[in-house]
Amino acid sequence: MIRIQKFTFNLFSENTFVLWDDESKECAVVDPGCSEHFEEMELDDFVVQNDLVVKYLINTHCHIDHILGCEFVKKKYKPIYFAPELDIPLIKNAGQQAEMVGINFSTSILPDKYLNENLELNIGKYLLKFLFTPGHTPGEFCIYIPEIKSCITGDVLFYDSIGRTDLWGGDYDLLIKSINEKLMTLPDDTKIYP
Repeated sequence: MIRIQKFTFNLFSENTFVLWDDESKECAVVDPGCSEHFEEMELDDFVVQNDLVVKYLINTHCHIDHILGCEFVKKKYKPIYFAPELDIPLIKNAGQQAEMVGINFSTSILPDKYLNENLELNIGKYLLKFLFTPGHTPGEFCIYIPEIKSCITGDVLFYDSIGRTDLWGGDYDLLIKSINEKLMTLPDDTKIYP
């Protein structure tokens, strides 16, 4: 069975997710927002206690609150790192993003590979599909897991709301189009993890 664990990290209360397969123990860390040592240790304790093998590091998008822990995850577990190509300017300007919100963060690592809608990754026997849902950022993707009808939506959706579009690269009309065409077309009983 594939399982999903949520962690809430950093001063933005960002949701970091770990997806793992009970049998193979393979997992993906999605949007690691851990910015303090105790947050890194909380994530690592979970990985160790569950005997997980971190196969993938995935960013749905690359705003500062979603990339703060990427370097820690990459160095600690050496997974394949995927992120949206259109969000690379956000990674390259991580220091400026951080400065705008009053935190110290100079640079972030670049991904090994880019997300696209033809990409399909496996966690054990479970398939991860990627839905291109720009609007909150130019390159944002959602992660759909068909076998359990679940979707990790990054900052496309929030509880009773949608993602901001007033930051760099945001586009309200494009976000609404992404939601209508990519998320509203999922099965009605899809569980959303924003």
